[in-house]
Amino acid sequence: MKRWTTLLIVICMLGITIPAMGAMSISKMRQNTRFLTDRMAYELKLTPRQYNDVYEVNYDFINNVRYLMDDVVRGYDYALERYYDFLDVRNDDLRWILSSAQYRRFMRAEHFYRPIYAHENKWHFRIYLVYNNVNFFYYGKPHHYASYCGGHYRTHFNNVSYYKTHYRDHYRHDVYDGHYRIRHDRMTYDMHRRRDFNIAVRPPQKDHHRPATPPQTRPNRPQIHPDRPSGDHRRPSVPQARPDRPKKDQNNKHDGRPSRRGQNSQVDKDRHENRRITPSGRDVRRGNSKKEKDSERSGGSNKSNSKERTAVRMRTV
Repeated sequence: MKRWTTLLIVICMLGITIPAMGAMSISKMRQNTRFLTDRMAYELKLTPRQYNDVYEVNYDFINNVRYLMDDVVRGYDYALERYYDFLDVRNDDLRWILSSAQYRRFMRAEHFYRPIYAHENKWHFRIYLVYNNVNFFYYGKPHHYASYCGGHYRTHFNNVSYYKTHYRDHYRHDVYDGHYRIRHDRMTYDMHRRRDFNIAVRPPQKDHHRPATPPQTRPNRPQIHPDRPSGDHRRPSVPQARPDRPKKDQNNKHDGRPSRRGQNSQVDKDRHENRRITPSGRDVRRGNSKKEKDSERSGGSNKSNSKERTAVRMRTV
C-alpha cells in the first residue's frame, strides 16, 4: 500500500513540474502581464477601466501562447500561424478598449504591438528592452489581478469579442477602423515573423500535380472549316455487299493444276490398281502348285505316248 501511495505522489509531482518546465508558470505569467499593462497605461494614459480591461486582454494572449513559444522559436509553421492568430485576436480586442488616437500610438510602439521576440533560441518580452527595472510599477495591481482566469475571452461568447459587445456600455470614444492584422497578407506576415523570430521566409511549395492532359488530336487530320455552312457532314454510306466475282467456265473446271484433293484420290486409285496387279504370296504359291500338277500331267501323257510309239514300232518290225 505504501508503494502505491509513493508512486501516486511521484506521478503528481511530475505532472506539476513538467508543464512548469516547458512553459511559464501562472504566477510568472501574471507578473509579466501586469508589467506590460502598467507600461501601456503609463504611455497611453489609460483610465482605470481601460487599465483593468487591457490587463484581461494581455492575460488571455500570454496564457494562450505560452505553450506554443518553444515551437515558435524552432520555426514550426503551425506554431507561428497560431501565434499570430492569437496576436491578431488580442489587437482586435484592444481596438474596442482604446480610442482611435491611443490605438495609433499603440501600433507605433513595437514593444506593445508585437510584445514577444526571440533571441538565442529563447523568447522574451520586448517591454524589458525599454524598461529595465522590473520591480518598479507606476500603478497598483488591477482589481482582479489574482482572480481573473480568462472568463472574458471570446471563446466563451461564440468567438465574438466581449469588449465589442460591451463597448457601448463602457466607452464613448471612436474606434480605430484601419489596418491592424498581421496575417492580413503574406508579405506583412513574412516581414513580421522574420523581425520577431528571425525566421527566414520559405519559398512556397511547388505543386507536384500533373497538369491536365490536353485532348489528344491526331496529326495532319483535316479540321472542319469554321466558315463552312452547317449540314450533315457524315460520310456517305458504303455498300456492304461485295460485287459478285466472275464465275469460271464449267468446261474449264478441270483445266489447270489439279487440287490436292484430286491428287490424293488419284494416288489412292493407283495404289489400288497396283494391289490388284501385284500378286500376293498366297496367289504365287497356288500358281506354282498348279504348274507342278500340269507338268506332272504333261509328263505322264508324254510317257504314255512314248510307250504307244514303241509298241507301234515293235509291231511294224
